[in-house]
Amino acid sequence: MTNKHFDLIVIGGGILGTFHAYHALLAGKTVLQLEKDNFPVGATVRNFGQVVPSGMEAEWFEYGVAGLEIYKSIQQEFDISVRKNGSVYIASDEDEQTLIHELKAHYDTLGYETELLGQAAILNKYPAIKASYAKEAIFFPQEISVEPELMIYRLQQYMQAKFNGYTLQYNSPVTACTRKGNGVEVGLRNNSVVFTAEKAIICNGYEFKLLYPELFSESGIVVSKLQMMRTVPMADVALSGNILTGLTTRRYESFEHYCPSFKSVKTPEHYDELKKWGIHILFKQAADNSIIIGDSHVYADVNHFDDLGFDLSHHINQLMLDEAARIVDFDVNKLQSTWAGFYPQHPTKHIVTYDLDDCIHIRTAIGGKGMTASAGYAAQSIKDIFS
Repeated sequence: MTNKHFDLIVIGGGILGTFHAYHALLAGKTVLQLEKDNFPVGATVRNFGQVVPSGMEAEWFEYGVAGLEIYKSIQQEFDISVRKNGSVYIASDEDEQTLIHELKAHYDTLGYETELLGQAAILNKYPAIKASYAKEAIFFPQEISVEPELMIYRLQQYMQAKFNGYTLQYNSPVTACTRKGNGVEVGLRNNSVVFTAEKAIICNGYEFKLLYPELFSESGIVVSKLQMMRTVPMADVALSGNILTGLTTRRYESFEHYCPSFKSVKTPEHYDELKKWGIHILFKQAADNSIIIGDSHVYADVNHFDDLGFDLSHHINQLMLDEAARIVDFDVNKLQSTWAGFYPQHPTKHIVTYDLDDCIHIRTAIGGKGMTASAGYAAQSIKDIFS
């Protein structure tokens, strides 16, 4: 047993939990962060590492913009793998061109920097893109990318070096989180180790079912399974930044909410099978010059998400590779790895939050917005929780 007391205990070592810890530390709080595994293995490390506020709506755009500045400020002190190389959405037909023009008009009213690229400019900036695909594009120069398999570890290393009040423990699955007096008690290993704090924040994705199974079952969360692929390193391919293509303009919430033509845009027949599997093709060239290609989306509710399985569908991967080959001129079949990622989200809420009392708070199911919005969202969340 231990009597060590903290201002805050964060349960979960992913991006959402880590930025809650970060902002609490900036506010002068002492923080214990507990991660159940030997290192983060969930959605935080199984994604593209694209930080794209341009794809968000309403306050989530604002969180994303705030997050850009947070990432950049940390990068100035410690290398967490941030690269400011922008995001581009490439339109392949007239409907997609209409959507990117309407999105530009929206962001122009906000003063968020954008640039329209004609076909020649696209091919000059991204020589790997096929002229037959690229009609026009919208470019966001201030947006960034990170290396997801590196960033979270480096961020936590930075926090350990910077803040004396930060304690991080891996391999620490929480088995109990209960109110005790004016605070909270958190138990590990069937309560053989106990920590206390003023408050606890639970940010461990769909695994908060272990602590609050009934609440979890009734939450309405769905789990999305994504398939992604990585090529061998391709130093001769020029494809820097976050590359988002035509199907993304037909999927991302910023286009849906800010483009008047969105609802009237028809789906071309060659997209039908891709949309069935939630496919929209993204590319990101990693620091080692390998290229991440994806992704797809298949869903199950939280009470049946094991039905998604952990296998990879060859059919879905082939659909993605065929579409990728329509967009770029390098051999997308030169793969070194493929994998599935899983993240929780809610069909009508941007994030699932529960305040069980004034001490225990659940913040989870941020969906595909985690890498972009967690840094900014957590700042507001910490302010609200401690106010």
